[in-house]
Amino acid sequence: MSDVLGNISGLKANQIKALERLSSRRLPADALISPEVARSLCEISRELRRQVALIVDRGGVVIRVIVGDDRSIYIPDLSRFRLGRSGLRGLRCIHTHLKGEPLSQDDLTDLALLRFDLMAAIAVGDDGLPGAVDYAHLLPDNPEGRSTETVHIPSVHALSLNLGRFLPDLEAEIERKRAETIDLSDGRERAVLISVSQEPRHELENSLDELNELARTADVVVVDRVFQRPRRINPKTLIGEGLLKDVVINALHKGVSLLVFDQDLTPMQVSAISDLTELKVIDRSQLILDIFARRAHTLDGKVQVELAQLKYILPRLSGRGTALSRLAGGIGGRGPGETKLETDRRRIRDRITRLERQLDQLARGRRQRRGKRVRGRIPIVSIVGYTNAGKSTLLNALTQSQVFTENLLFATLDTSTRRLRFPMEREVIITDTVGFIRKLPKSLFGAFKATLEELEDADLLLHVVDLSNPRFEQQIAAVEQILEDLELGRIPRLLVFNKVDQVPAEEVGHYCRRFSAVPVSALSRSSFTPLMQEMALRFWPDEAELLDPEAFFH
Repeated sequence: MSDVLGNISGLKANQIKALERLSSRRLPADALISPEVARSLCEISRELRRQVALIVDRGGVVIRVIVGDDRSIYIPDLSRFRLGRSGLRGLRCIHTHLKGEPLSQDDLTDLALLRFDLMAAIAVGDDGLPGAVDYAHLLPDNPEGRSTETVHIPSVHALSLNLGRFLPDLEAEIERKRAETIDLSDGRERAVLISVSQEPRHELENSLDELNELARTADVVVVDRVFQRPRRINPKTLIGEGLLKDVVINALHKGVSLLVFDQDLTPMQVSAISDLTELKVIDRSQLILDIFARRAHTLDGKVQVELAQLKYILPRLSGRGTALSRLAGGIGGRGPGETKLETDRRRIRDRITRLERQLDQLARGRRQRRGKRVRGRIPIVSIVGYTNAGKSTLLNALTQSQVFTENLLFATLDTSTRRLRFPMEREVIITDTVGFIRKLPKSLFGAFKATLEELEDADLLLHVVDLSNPRFEQQIAAVEQILEDLELGRIPRLLVFNKVDQVPAEEVGHYCRRFSAVPVSALSRSSFTPLMQEMALRFWPDEAELLDPEAFFH
């Protein structure tokens, strides 16, 4: 016998028993509800002056009886009843309306968020007998963009819906429509990108464009992107309930398994959104951390990424049930012991301490290597810039090396150092560094500060900018801000506009004059002469005029 849940305070013993008898009733598997059960449901609802709901599975078994107030019911967690292949839960909700009103917006929201087979409301007459019935169900993807279908039946006795045929047909149609737009053989995660902010619309769209590129880099298939500019941010779920309902229905239609938020979420927000949608929920910082974890190959990079991930996870550990492999034991490990959460936190803090110690040792090694270069009095040039601006491609072209490049954000994370030879036996050491990005996660900023210590010894920073990017000015500002935060503003900089072959020549000249920049195309070595001349002028001003531009690449 199922428990009676909800607003049962103040009920008499005989009323509780009447509700319990409802929970033991069995409905016809192929009918929404029988007239007899509908009458019992309405009679107890009128007596209590409260809405009463039955949650029924496809076998006709009542698995929950829920008591609400006179206007609404609160449906408890149903996550243990798994979603089917179609995305429906295999449960229907039948509840009473004391004033004969049709299905409310809250009813339709619950239908979508909880993926019920059906949501039904039975009007309770003044005599306690059942009246009209309204029911709704989700629709397959359709050209009209309708998400639900609502049906009004004047009497419970006029109900003719055969669930035994209707529900299998509905599920088959949902799956068929989904198969029309989804490659079922593609095992990649499918995601909806979401941004909720009070920033101007164009800022939201620009940021979502970048989040889309991050998702592509992480090998995630983006099926939709939505944004909302609310007057007041919802502190619990960030996103409004109406939009969240639309996102869930879209997820059902398109096989979405992941929601990616452009804003950093608190642990409570992740938990609340995940509970409501039953989808995996991550934010921008977590997506960037995932990319970094994939791209880190050297010991330095792996240590920094793991440290950043642990610092991100630690405050979000509550309720995760995170399992780490090592068990506590020995002195201090006996007795009642620690709770699972406390143990996990202690292990993560211990691991952070060890990683920070290891990072310090690696940093000392880097400082020793840098010291040798400084003592050699060879000028040091560091390439900095926004991610995917073409820094590694430029390094390869200048030094004829083979550093990995790809048209993805953060294609290279590990620092690469090469020698760049000039005529007259001159040379510089040129270093490629990890790309920058707006809203860099604080955990990553701290972890990669050790790597970016390489920049402190630079005699010149080549700030490479993708001139073909419509947001290049914002990217310049973001890089400049990060350099200031790293206390590197004192180092001379040379602005280099890359990918000029993708921009009209007259615009290139205008932007170069406006920003005092040097134009290059990293794919064409013939465009490097002005850059090489400018670097020679910076390091050997007395000899720069004697250097033959044609000799730069021989």
